[in-house]
Parts: sequence; C-alpha cells; structure tokens
Amino acid sequence: MTNPAEKPAERPFRVKLRGSVLVLVRLPNKRSVRAAIHQLSTSGGVIHLEKPLDEKLEVEMIFHISKTTIRGKAQMLFPMWATQGWMQPFRFIDLAENNRELLDAKLKTFLVDGEAAMGAAAGA
Repeated sequence: MTNPAEKPAERPFRVKLRGSVLVLVRLPNKRSVRAAIHQLSTSGGVIHLEKPLDEKLEVEMIFHISKTTIRGKAQMLFPMWATQGWMQPFRFIDLAENNRELLDAKLKTFLVDGEAAMGAAAGA
C-alpha cells in the first residue's frame, strides 16, 4: 500500500513543436549538426535529423524559443526511422537551473497561446 503523502514523480508536460524550432547539436568532436525540434519538455524531447546520432552520445544543444537562447547537455536515445530522416529522442543531462526555468516558462506560453506562440517560436 502506498503512502498518500508520497506523490509519484510527475512527468514534465511536453509541447509538440513539429519542427518549428531549430537546434544546433554540438558533437563531442566539436562538429555541429542542425536538426528540428519535434517535441520538447524540461527533461528532454525528440529531434528530427537527416542521419541518426549514436545512442548514448552526449552532445550540447543550443536553440532559441522566442528571443530566449537555451543551452544544455543532452544524451541521445534510440533513434526511429521517419518518412524523411530520423526522429531521435534525447534527455537533458545537464541543463542549468536558470535555463530549465526559462524553458519551462517559454513552454507554458505554448499551452496558453496555442498556435499564436508557434509562429513566435519559429521567429516569425
């Protein structure tokens, strides 16, 4: 029997960006790959890539939401083939608290503003 005071850890809400936000993925060898963010939360997300990255590869991700730049280290998870390229999930492994708070606030605007925020995310 579980203790009612113990609440299970909630999964952060996710926002479907459908590629409207671009991300620069910096690889350990200092090369960079461009991708589009398909889905995003404060714990990770899914990006759309031309070629998949190795599972468990640790990268730096840099992207803009509205006028806010977010940087964080992420670990790539198992990629899935999509009709044009690959969908690859990732999880943040080192996202500074201030970046996490900024990201949380920006993602919440998508929930409030809906489609209006989608254009702002893309920099329109």
